[in-house]
Amino acid sequence: MQRTGDDCEAGRPGPEPTVTEVVAGVIVLDGHVLACQRRPEAEHPGKWEFPGGKVESGESLPQALRRELQEELAIDATVGKQLWRTTCLYPGRQPIVLSFFLINEYAGVLMNRQFAALRWARLGTLSALDWLDGDLKFVVWLEAMAAHGWPRQT
Repeated sequence: MQRTGDDCEAGRPGPEPTVTEVVAGVIVLDGHVLACQRRPEAEHPGKWEFPGGKVESGESLPQALRRELQEELAIDATVGKQLWRTTCLYPGRQPIVLSFFLINEYAGVLMNRQFAALRWARLGTLSALDWLDGDLKFVVWLEAMAAHGWPRQT
């Protein structure tokens, strides 16, 4: 059930700009989702986001996400299906194509290596956090899915 989001901000006509591919992991455990808060010295300080980062040259999206989750959280994640893909425009930056993937299995002990804080937020309460603009529409969609019983436990 992949969903494509609208642009975070309308772009202007003109030549196609270079884009940055970014991946994010939606780590779900017992009805909770892992949210990560940016450090005070980082760009967009204090904002919440899903863990992940930029795709490096030669990497597939799942490979990049596994690498990022290892670097940021010290886990070896099993990357599941893509849930959402959107293009975001932040002022003064090249466009970001952001892909969210489900992570419902990982090995290792989750350890915070990069963020100001980690929080396991119950599905249905995510919108109470101050999310990055690029994550907002996905959070709204995810909350709507949770209201309809997603993810179903088997």
